[in-house]
Amino acid sequence: MTRTITIRRPDDWHLHLRDGAMMQAVLPETARTFGRAIVMPNLVPPVVTGAQAAAYRDRIMAALPDGMTFQPLMTLYLTEDTDPADVAQAHADGIATSVKLYPAGATTNSASGVRDFDKVRPVLEKMAEIGMPLCMHGEVTTSDVDIFDREAVFIETVLDPIRRATPGLRVVMEHTTTSHAADYVRANDQDLGATITTHHLIINRNHILVGGIKPHYYCLPVAKREEHRQALVAAATSGDARFFLGTDSAPHPDHLKEHACGCAGCFTATNTMPLLAHVFEEAGALDQLEAFASLNGPAFYRLPANDDTITLTKSDTATAFPAKIDCEAGPVTVFDPGFPVYWS
Repeated sequence: MTRTITIRRPDDWHLHLRDGAMMQAVLPETARTFGRAIVMPNLVPPVVTGAQAAAYRDRIMAALPDGMTFQPLMTLYLTEDTDPADVAQAHADGIATSVKLYPAGATTNSASGVRDFDKVRPVLEKMAEIGMPLCMHGEVTTSDVDIFDREAVFIETVLDPIRRATPGLRVVMEHTTTSHAADYVRANDQDLGATITTHHLIINRNHILVGGIKPHYYCLPVAKREEHRQALVAAATSGDARFFLGTDSAPHPDHLKEHACGCAGCFTATNTMPLLAHVFEEAGALDQLEAFASLNGPAFYRLPANDDTITLTKSDTATAFPAKIDCEAGPVTVFDPGFPVYWS
């Protein structure tokens, strides 16, 4: 029996496209499905200024295959030297949609991130003044905090103090992984949203560690206990407009994932929407998929929802997704949920 649902074309509010040959390989996987995406700025060197963001946007559009429509929404990498005037001008010119805060050392290519949050206060105050969203990688990086506790500690010691000190600052808690984050969002309905990834709706930390280390499930923030995965599913499927899709799809060639010190990231651009249809159907909330993937994000970013649509089809035969995407630097493994998916 075949079943179909049609929804507004979704957007991805947290995406890594990389640059050069890697970008050319993975960009079509996103543009095939998503209308827009918040593009992460953690290149080497990072995208710090409005001019750099404009140049990166031009490279993305030049790499877009003929016949595909896609709008990259650019972000600026926040450093302790970021110029508030440059941020405001890039936003006014339509070059930068948001600013990304990485605590220094939190994830891939985050060495240029923030160590002293007082030093970026002028930028945050300017952003609150002009209504520009701040996307936050929500983990502390101090060595005395366990990796599984870093999101909860960040909320208490960094995020909440920043929000209290900067009224009007619009914040996106990116790739939330815990019930603590979901509860914090629900308790703060002013100027706060949160993205949830595809893979954090599917895997818990057992998937990474039980029966041998699975490097293609290793991501940052790292997947947590099953109770936290269930809390994320409940948040995503609730219809609460503060939660929306940000895949954090992060391509790395296999030889850097399957490595003594492997890179963090799951590549989900290829099969996110079929996987989400499976998760939402399992939760009895397929009617909430459009809100999570297509409506809540644009509403938070004060943008219109996409006019075009996509149709998802469920059949009796499991969908065969490609195992890998070819790239000049080596193959990139597509996220495998570990169970058959019947949506395409």
